[in-house]
Parts: sequence; C-alpha cells; structure tokens
Amino acid sequence: MRKGLWLAVLAYLLFSITDIILIPDVSVSTIAARSSISVLSLAILEIFILKEGSKDVLEMVCALAVVLGYAGWLLVAIKTEHVQNFSHYMVFGALFMMGANLFFAFRFSISVVSSILILLFFFVSLGSFPADLPYKICIGTFFMSCFVFTAYINWNLNLERFNVFLNALEAKRQQKEAAERGQALLRLSRTDPLTNLNNRRAIDEILRHYHDDWRYFGTNFGILLIDVDFFKKFNDYHGHPQGDHCLSLVAKALGSITKSYGGSIGRYGGEEFIALVRADCKEQLIAFAEAVRRTVEELALPHRGRRDRSSIVTASIGASITREGTDAKLERMISEADRALYLAKANGRNCVRLFEPNDPGGSDLNDRIAGALKDAINRDLVSLAYQPIKHIESGRIDTVEALMRLHTSDGMEISPYFFIPIAEKYGTILDLQLWMIRTVCTEILAECDVLNVSVNISPIELKTADFAASVAAILEETGAPGDRLIFEITERLEIELESEILTCIRALKLLGIRIWLDDFGTGFAGLSWLRLIDFDTVKIDRSFLADCATSEGRILLCDIANLVRNRGPNILVEGVESNEQLVLLRELGIDQAQGFHIGMPSPAERLLRGGAILATARETV
Repeated sequence: MRKGLWLAVLAYLLFSITDIILIPDVSVSTIAARSSISVLSLAILEIFILKEGSKDVLEMVCALAVVLGYAGWLLVAIKTEHVQNFSHYMVFGALFMMGANLFFAFRFSISVVSSILILLFFFVSLGSFPADLPYKICIGTFFMSCFVFTAYINWNLNLERFNVFLNALEAKRQQKEAAERGQALLRLSRTDPLTNLNNRRAIDEILRHYHDDWRYFGTNFGILLIDVDFFKKFNDYHGHPQGDHCLSLVAKALGSITKSYGGSIGRYGGEEFIALVRADCKEQLIAFAEAVRRTVEELALPHRGRRDRSSIVTASIGASITREGTDAKLERMISEADRALYLAKANGRNCVRLFEPNDPGGSDLNDRIAGALKDAINRDLVSLAYQPIKHIESGRIDTVEALMRLHTSDGMEISPYFFIPIAEKYGTILDLQLWMIRTVCTEILAECDVLNVSVNISPIELKTADFAASVAAILEETGAPGDRLIFEITERLEIELESEILTCIRALKLLGIRIWLDDFGTGFAGLSWLRLIDFDTVKIDRSFLADCATSEGRILLCDIANLVRNRGPNILVEGVESNEQLVLLRELGIDQAQGFHIGMPSPAERLLRGGAILATARETV
C-alpha cells in the first residue's frame, strides 16, 4: 500500500505536464493543487505507518488520497478557458476510478465508495460544464461504464483473494492438526500408557543426554532406581487392577517431586522407576532420594500383603552419582545404582542406599550373593528366558538368545549386571554356565527342531582346559545338535587373545557350534579379534543404534557395518525398540536384529507352547 501510493503520487504529479499543454491558463493552480494533495497524502500515510496504524486506517488514507486527488484537480481545472481541450482532458478522470478499484488492493466496500465519490464529482462538474447534450451523454455513459466495469473486476479480484485466504486458512488448520497429531504420536511413543511417565525408550534417551553432558562438559548427575517394595505381594493380595491403580498414584507423586527438583523420571519396567537429576555432590543426590522415598511413604497406600511390620506401600531406592576417575560407560552407573538398590532391599527396604565403591557393606552383600550363587542351581534360584532374533530381510525368527535370571529366596530378581561379575570373581560362573548350556539343550534344542539358541560365554570358560570337552559331553547326553548351538563371546575384555582361548574356540567349532562376537564396538580387542577368529556373526552394540537419531550416528553405524561386512561375518544389531530403527537397519543391509521391538524375553514354556515365535520359525522351515 505504501509503495502503491508513492507510485500513484508520482504518476499524478507527472500529469502536470499535460496541464501545462492542455490548460495552461490554470496550470499553475492545478500543479499547486496536485503538489499540496500529494504532500499531504504522503505525510499522513507515513505518520500512520510510523505509529503502526491498522490496515483499515491505511486503506482509508489511500482511498481518501485518490478521491481528493481527483476532486482537488477537477475543482481548479474546470475554471479553464480552454473548454475544448478540457472536454477531452476530462476523460482521464476514469483513471482515478481504475486506481480505486484495480491499482490498490482495497476492500470492495472502500473501492466502491471511492469510485462512487469520484463519479459524483464528475457528474457535478459535467452538469456545470458548458457542453452540448450528446457530448454529456457520451462522456457520462463512458464514465458510468468505467465504474461498472472496474467495480465488477474489483469484485472478482476480492472474491478470488477471499478464496485464497480461505484456502490458506484451511491449509494452516490442516498443518496445525497434522503437527498436533505428530506431537501426540511422538508423546504416545515415548510415554508409558499406565503411568503417563516417560517410557524406557524416552528415559534412555534423556539418560544419554545427561551422560553426554557429564563426559563433555563435566556436568555431574545422579541416577535413582526406585522399586516399590513387595509389589508382587500387593498384586497377589489386592488384585492386578488395584496394583495398576497403585502404580499410577505412585507415578504421579514421583513425577511431581522429581519435577520440583528439575529432574526427569520414567518407568523402567514393572514396579521399577528411574529418576535422573543434576547433582554436584552426594549430599544433593541423597536429599533428593530421601524426598522421593518420603513422598511414596506419605501416600500411605494400604498394603496388607506385606510380610514385614509395615502395612503401607513404600519404596526402596538405589542411587549412583558421577565420579572423577571412573570410566565413562553408562552401563557402569546403572549397574552401581542396581547394586545400591539391592543393598537397600537387603537392609530392610523403605530406605535409600548410595553406591560407595569402598563401602564394606557392599563387600558383605557381594559375599552374600556369592554364597547364594553356590547353591542357586540346587535351590532353583536360576532360570532362563529367551529373546527372539529376527532375520530382517525374510522376517523369520529361527534364533533366540538365552538370558540367565537369578532370584533370591523371597522372589526378588537380581540383575545380571550385578551377579555375573560376582560369579566370575568367586569362581561359580563355570557351574552356572554349564547348567545354562545343559538347560538350553534340554528345554529348546532337544524339544524343538527349528530354533537355534545363543548363549553368552565368559572368557573364563574359554580359558578352562576341559570346557570344550564338557560341552561335547552335554551335547551327547542330551542328544542336542551342536550346529544349532551358538556361543556369544563378549568383546568387553581387557586381555590379549591367548593361545588356550583360540584352541578352545577351534574345538567348539569342530562340534558344529557357531561363534558370535558380542557387543562389538564398545570393548578393547574388537579389531584384533576379527583378525584372529572366524566369527559367524558380529553383534553391534545397542549404543550405536541409539545414536542414529543424528546423521553422524547414522554414518558411524554404516561405517561399522561396512567394516564388519568386508571381513565376512553376518551382522546383528541389538537394542531395536521401534519400527523406524528396524527400517533403518533394513536400509543399511543389516542381516539380523534383536530388541524389545522384535520380542521380549520369555520362558521356554511360553516359547514352545505360546507359539508366536515358534510358529514363525516353523513357517520359514
């Protein structure tokens, strides 16, 4: 509108030349009128623009300028003595109607009113102008036709603008709805449906951000593992609907207290929650943990199924905080918090325990776990769960990974992050490993002729002289085929490959057993192991897939996959938690995938009788 008025004023002033040529006797007056109206109109416009006037006001200013421009010139020019020249010159008045209707993008009402005023000024001047009737009829009809024609075009233009406006408004509405749906789906994919807290996928992502800030910027943080005490007993006594209601109330309280401390919280599985908070020292983290514990206790939710003296719902909390001089692995902190949580449960529950590397209580706890491990097989404290592994291209599932579970006598589960290092330290790992292989052979390989089973093997077994012979004896005893047994060797080993390890691996391969390299990319000997051992499959650690949210992480995973592929083994990526990740692995040409999105670990009975995984395997055969 501003540019339009400046251009109109320029054209208006240039018509001063025709004033001088056609009506020279009044040209000085007409030029003065033109200049005054031009300066006044532009000054008013600029003042309103500086004051940020509304679009309606600016339209009125411009419309008034057009009307005054015509009227001011006409009132002066009509006094000329050059009547014949003026009779022709009057025709140019139609330009003002065109300007009001077509040049400026006025609203239709303003355009029409401006054009009518111009038309009225014209007919008034025409009535007082000395001319014959045919001339007046001719020129009057012309002006009237110009008015109707330009008004009609202006109506169509405004109608088209209005339709464009409506289409833009509808497109904006649809875009907003699509964005809202996208945000809702994103929240749904990151939210636990029962508690409305972050789910494991979301909290793992937040945890990685905390961890990266600590590694790169030194921003300390703490982890709390929060477990509802005796929750299985709560479900048994009160029923599962009340159990879900209890978890919802606890989650709401935990969310409020965590938010007040500026932290993040999520459901980590079952009755276990995980909270993250920035903390500069142990005292800050313990204060937060105690606030969380009191919050659950103050809910005073009845719990009549407990076997201790308490009759309300409480929580045990294990905590871990970043420390200088420790390795940068995220798994270490989670393992420490898990150990502290077990210590809190072992010390009467409803309390907080912070992991202390030099805490004698931790050593005592290790001793108690070691004692339990010695008799775990005879007391049925260990069991196996099987997690499916999927061939990405064909979609078939013909392999499962065996995962060892350890429970205390009161039913509490102990994390493998905790008890496996203790079993290795105290020498019970070999008995547990042979029990695991025998159980795999009897539960799966001897009962099902289509599934392969992978078992994680500790390097300690590979260094044991008669380990291969013991495995051969188990295969012969159970009648299980060795070519459907897979041993996964972890890469997280800070030792050089020794000759007895290579000898044991060769002996296992003679039995038909396939050898996989586990957790590739996170350990210390990956490339040298690939050079010396003919692995059938290399399992890339889950952390590389988690980093694929960024283009750099995607490129890194692609480079690792190409490196392994050039060596010959198949490639398996673990930690698949979404269909988007599975699609990405298919695009990268990865052979196999494993993770919660593929399938959750389940006991052998469910695997063989529930049938979903087994049916898929049989269909492929």
